[in-house]
Formats: sequence, C-alpha cells, structure tokens
Amino acid sequence: MSERLYFRQLLSGRDFARDNEVARQMVNFAYLIGDRESGEALVVDPAYDPLGLVAIAAEDAMRVTGALLTHFHADHAGGELFGHHIAGLKSLLEETSLPVHVQRAEAPWVERAAGVDRSELLAHEPGDVVAVGELEVQLVHTPGHTPGSQCFLVEGRLVAGDTLFLNGCGRTDLPGADPEQMYESLQHRLARLPDDTVVYPGHLYSEDPSAALAQLKAWNPVLKPRSAEEWLALFGR
Repeated sequence: MSERLYFRQLLSGRDFARDNEVARQMVNFAYLIGDRESGEALVVDPAYDPLGLVAIAAEDAMRVTGALLTHFHADHAGGELFGHHIAGLKSLLEETSLPVHVQRAEAPWVERAAGVDRSELLAHEPGDVVAVGELEVQLVHTPGHTPGSQCFLVEGRLVAGDTLFLNGCGRTDLPGADPEQMYESLQHRLARLPDDTVVYPGHLYSEDPSAALAQLKAWNPVLKPRSAEEWLALFGR
C-alpha cells in the first residue's frame, strides 16, 4: 500500500458520536479514505455524527470532498431507526455540497430513507471507480442485503459494509434483500478477490475489527457453501 493512502476506521459510540446511545448499541463503523498528498478524503457511511466525522478528517489535515454509501439503512445513511432519528446524509448536505456516490439500484432507496434529493446523489454502475486525489476507489456492487449494496476496494483494503462481516453476513430478510443475490455477491465477487485483501466490515460484530480474506474463508460459515442451493438451505432466510 502506498504511503499516500489515508485510511481510518472509526467506531460509532467510541471514536465519534460518543454520547449517542443508539450509536453505542449499533457499533457501526464509518471510514475515511483519502490521499495524504492532495489532502482530499471521502467519508464512508456518515451516520450519527456526520459533521463530527468531517471534523476528525480536518484534525488530520484532510478535507472531505465526497461521501461513499454502502447502502441505504439508517445506521449507515441516516434516517429513522426503531423510533430514533439518526443524523446522516441530510445533515451533512445541509452544511456542505459534495457528491454522494451510490449504486444506481440503490438511489431511490437512499432518497426515500435518508430524506435527500435525487439530484444530490451520484449514481454509479457496477465496477465504476471514484477518484480521491490521485488514488482510485473501486465500487464493487454486492446486492443481497439491499438492491444496491456496494463495497469499496482501495489498495488491498475492502470496506465491506453489511455485505460481509468477519463472522457472517448482512440480513437477507429485510425490504429489498435477496438471498440468492447475496450468495452471488459473496461467492462470485468477494470470495474471488486476492486472499490477502483485508476486509473492514460495517459493524464490530466480532473481536477483531478487520481480517484478511483468507482468514474469513477459513472460519466464516457464509463463505463455506459451494453452491447456491447449499447456501440457501443454510442461510436463505
């Protein structure tokens, strides 16, 4: 990995949004990805305290120039969750104008759930690349948890959102979810990445905050089945 890559994994309720009880319970990760030489950064899943995340970047002499969204759920994008309002994209865009990069399949869901205007979203196709300074972030479309769930691959690091946890994967029984698509995303997209790819999940649901893909293949049960039929029999609910 190049020395110019700026990469921070931040835990809600600990590293930011410390006074937010929902943030502490949900243990979401947000990320900052940037180019140290240009001073530009992208914020990933700016929920709970989006301006606090911008401030953390500023403390590192980085300027947030865009947002990446793994999927539309309120604990990642902002909105309503179990009777609680979570600050997110809407709060961020009220304070600054910047592009929000989403998969085209996810755009209408983000618009409704996060309360933002469609014009504020930059819709992408699978495999698109977003530049931050001189660095490139590949958008990996991984439907299953939601129609437009996406992961972000940059210099051997995969920000996996709720598609792949270190032990398990995102739920497939929520609106817009699809168990068959989740199998395809896990086995035909993520599992085929290099084994030394380091996976950074959307929640701290395990003891470690990240792990190499080779390790996940060895212990994560959702990566074990070798056919869609087997996977659906075990996890298709």
